[in-house]
Amino acid sequence: MGYVEDLRALIGHRPVILTGCIAFIQNAQGQILMQQRTHPYKKWGLPGGLMELGESTEQTARREVFEETGLTLGKLQLFGVYSGEKYFCTAQNGDEFYVVTIVYTTNEYSGELTINDDESLAFEWFDVDNLPENIANTHREIIRDYSDSV
Repeated sequence: MGYVEDLRALIGHRPVILTGCIAFIQNAQGQILMQQRTHPYKKWGLPGGLMELGESTEQTARREVFEETGLTLGKLQLFGVYSGEKYFCTAQNGDEFYVVTIVYTTNEYSGELTINDDESLAFEWFDVDNLPENIANTHREIIRDYSDSV
């Protein structure tokens, strides 16, 4: 089991603070990679996930992106940190958490996009001014800020 699963075995569904890392991966056409997720089901978001014990935030972003997409990331640039009351989530199983999300950007990546059935339904490259409607709530503000910056 991983850190979050071990923690949940001890505390049940009570609210906790978790650290997550996501990445804006930009292709040569300036589009960003988005992932249609299995959790929350069919919601679009940026690739990434939760930190494990002993990881740096950059290591977390690289590991999670690789696990979810098959892509290996090059140089990462810190974009921002998002936290607070509006980043409260309740998972489908009833687990409650506040997420602190560290966001990176990169246009350096290698590998072939590969769907991990446990994490992803689809991947698609989107123009920042033509994004899907069904975006995960915790990613909306982050994507809006990114769109305003490019």
